[in-house]
Amino acid sequence: MEKPVNQRAWLLVLPVLILVAFSSIIPMMTVVNYSFQDSFGENIFFWVGLEWYRELLHSERLWHALGRQLLFSFIVLLIEIPLGVLVALCMPKKGLSVSICLVLMSLPLLIPYNVVGTIWQVFGRADIGLLGRLLSDLGISYNYSQNAFDAWVTVIMMDVWHWTSLVALLAYAGLRSIPSAYYQAAKIDQASRWSVFRYIELPKMRGVLMIAILLRFMDSFMIYTEPFVLTGGGPGNATTFLSIDLVKMALGQFDLGPAAAFSLMYFLVILLISWVFYTVMITVEKSEAQQ
Repeated sequence: MEKPVNQRAWLLVLPVLILVAFSSIIPMMTVVNYSFQDSFGENIFFWVGLEWYRELLHSERLWHALGRQLLFSFIVLLIEIPLGVLVALCMPKKGLSVSICLVLMSLPLLIPYNVVGTIWQVFGRADIGLLGRLLSDLGISYNYSQNAFDAWVTVIMMDVWHWTSLVALLAYAGLRSIPSAYYQAAKIDQASRWSVFRYIELPKMRGVLMIAILLRFMDSFMIYTEPFVLTGGGPGNATTFLSIDLVKMALGQFDLGPAAAFSLMYFLVILLISWVFYTVMITVEKSEAQQ
């Protein structure tokens, strides 16, 4: 005899479904509707089909912004992941210093995005900023508001300062989950520090590092507030990433149709890359389970 299913449980899920519908599904459907239409004001729309998608796929502006976005995400991952692991390896394992270190590592993550951009905007100024003034005194030409290379360096340094601690905390959690018996066996075998890291710590951190890579890629690929506050996308279009370009198109030019199509393509790219990362994570977990 089958056990009756309690359908009243759906009543507990219903508020969540309603909230998701109003906060995500309905706005998404509105964007999809706008992406197939054009507007000439007074809330009058004209059906244009796939015109905006074809236009964006042949737009040099979109491809240049995508190239800058991918380059930025690749650079910050290349710096933050190894640096975060190195910081986690240097963090204390016991005592009061553990709590102090964890609090200090968490502080950058608590700062709002616009405040981070403002901090580095002041920090890099040649007249009053510590970094800009120091480089000027050393005779190094530095101006992030006029030089594209300096702007890139500043934006990357800002992101590394803001988010490396997240990678470090995740890596530290992975290290703390390793049983002490592994280290005792390595000590008996007189394994070198590099061997301990390569054969014990790194395999055990693989799962959390994949999560860190996924989170940092998604966040860096959607970055907007910090570079916008710092450089406004300049000088020129040097730091105009996809999100900044999208806001300029939607609010600056008020091209609702192209902006809606742009946002959907942006969303699909993030979804596709996240799916690739998720597939890799599942494959790694299965291979570890088989071992």
